[in-house]
Amino acid sequence: MATLQNRRTSHRWKLLALMLTAVFFAFGSFWLLQAMQGDDAGALGDAGNEPDYIVENFSFVRMTPTGQPRYVVSGERLAHHPVTDVSEVSKPVVESMAPGRPRMTMNAERAQIHHKENRVELADNVDIVRPATPTSQAMRARTDALTVLTDEEIVKTDRPVQMTLGASSVNGIGLVAENPTQKLHMGRGQIIYPPRPR
Repeated sequence: MATLQNRRTSHRWKLLALMLTAVFFAFGSFWLLQAMQGDDAGALGDAGNEPDYIVENFSFVRMTPTGQPRYVVSGERLAHHPVTDVSEVSKPVVESMAPGRPRMTMNAERAQIHHKENRVELADNVDIVRPATPTSQAMRARTDALTVLTDEEIVKTDRPVQMTLGASSVNGIGLVAENPTQKLHMGRGQIIYPPRPR
């Protein structure tokens, strides 16, 4: 009788060990499947924002409600990402051409165009040029990064700026230039005026 009981107990332990092993492998397989699906979702997310079109040596014009050119954006290469609706641009040139206002030209090494917000983020060797007009002096500014609000015709940065305004030069941190009002706001810095003629 004792031998029969020992056999039943030994079968129970073997069966329990087999069931625990099966449960362990089931949970391991489930975890592996979840990990693989997570990696696939991440890869699909990255692939989903691949460019849907690429344009070489492009130029596009934004018009005013009356049909006159407001600004022109051109560059060597534009790649549009559909998920974020952002375009990456190489060697961008942004020209403000609003009627009755001085033309302002901005160059950089690269840019991002945020289409929904009508905002352009210029980066690396940003150069801003505004020629002299009867009511304003010529202006040129250089910085590392610049935000262009195209509809408002405002440019701004919080980076160091080197600027010449007529014969004066300004070195400062931060800049806001409003083309419609021709107002210029500089952060802290140093202004150098040329000596007055005698």
